[in-house]
Amino acid sequence: MMAAQPLLRILCLAGFRQSERGFREKTGALRKALRGRAELVCLSGPHPVVDVAGSEGARPDSGPCPPEEQPRGWWFSEQEADVFLALEEPTARRGLEEALGTVAQALNKLGPFDGILGFSQGAALAALVCALGQGGDPRFPLPRFVILVSGFCPRGLGLMEPIMQGPLSLPSLHVFGDTDGVIPSQESMQLCSRFDGAVTLTHSGGHFIPAAAPQRQAYLKFLDQFAN
Repeated sequence: MMAAQPLLRILCLAGFRQSERGFREKTGALRKALRGRAELVCLSGPHPVVDVAGSEGARPDSGPCPPEEQPRGWWFSEQEADVFLALEEPTARRGLEEALGTVAQALNKLGPFDGILGFSQGAALAALVCALGQGGDPRFPLPRFVILVSGFCPRGLGLMEPIMQGPLSLPSLHVFGDTDGVIPSQESMQLCSRFDGAVTLTHSGGHFIPAAAPQRQAYLKFLDQFAN
C-alpha cells in the first residue's frame, strides 16, 4: 500500500476587514476541496479596523469583540483614517512594515510552508512578500508557489515600487471573478503579468474564493506539480 503523500502547507493571508474567524469560514469550502492534499493556515492582518455597519464580521450588539472576530487589515492607504482603497493612489502606506513583520513572524514560527495564498489585500501583500524574497530579503524565503485570489498590484509603495516591476519567477495561480465589483478583473490580470509562466483561473462570480468542482480540479492540477 502506498504511503499517503504529505500535505502541502499553505499560509493564507486574509483580505482587508476580515477577521481571523471570518477568513477561516470564507476558506472553508476551499479547505474541504483540498482535503488530503493541503493544510491551510489562516492569518489576518495586525491592525484592527474600526467596524462599520454591514462590514464582514459586524456584530449586532456593541459589546467587546473577541480577538478572533475583530475585523483586521494589513495596511491603510490614508494617514488619519483606517481605510484602504485598493484602486486609488494612496496618500500613505500606514502599517505596512508591521504587516510584513507579521508575515515574517508567521513564516518563522508556524512554518515551514510550501506556498502562500492571499485574498484581495492579502494577495497584494503575498505578491510583495514574494518580490522581497526574490530580491534577497532574508525574512521571506521564497515559497514553492503562490496562489493569488482577487489580487492587484499594490499602489504607492515608494521605495519598494521597483521590487514589483521585475518579473517574479516562482509558479503562480491567479484566481479572479468576471463580476468582481471590488477588485476588477483587469487589476488581477495586471498582477498576473508580473509573474513568469502564470496560470489563471477565472470564474463567473465576484469577490470571493471559489471552490466549486471546476475550480477544485484547477487547484489540484496546479498543486499536483508540488506533490513530493
